[in-house]
This record gives sequence, structure tokens and C-alpha cells, in this order.
Amino acid sequence: MMFPLARNALRSLKSLSIQQIRARQSHRKHSPDFHDKYGNAVLAGGATFCVVAWIFATTQTGIEWNLSPVGRVTPKEWNDE
Repeated sequence: MMFPLARNALRSLKSLSIQQIRARQSHRKHSPDFHDKYGNAVLAGGATFCVVAWIFATTQTGIEWNLSPVGRVTPKEWNDE
């Protein structure tokens, strides 16, 4: 047996359709928040920083990037002692 409160809540949820919920939400006034104001600028700035950091790291720091050793490594002579 369900509790009366739970039963009423379940009935009210079933009676509301998605269209009714959307219509109710669309009448609210939407005030712009931080993401609406600055979201695209923050995304573009972060992407630019990432690209510039990788370009700097690959061209200026002198890191060996474990490229293929084919043609650079010569085998040692075999010692049969």
C-alpha cells in the first residue's frame, strides 16, 4: 500500500506532460549569467592558450619526442668470446 503523499505526488507527475513543463519554463524571464556573458570568450581563450603552449613546447624547448630511430641507430659489433 502506497502512502497518500507518495500516491498524490506520483499522480501529479503523471498529469504534467513535457509540453506543459516546457510552456511553463518558457514564460520565465531568463537573465544572462556568467556563462551567457563570458562563456564563448573563456572557451576561445583557453583553446588559444592550449594551442600556443603546444606550439611553444614542440618548437622551442628542445625536447626529444621519441621519434623513430630508424636510420639513426647503428648496431654494435658482435663479440663472440
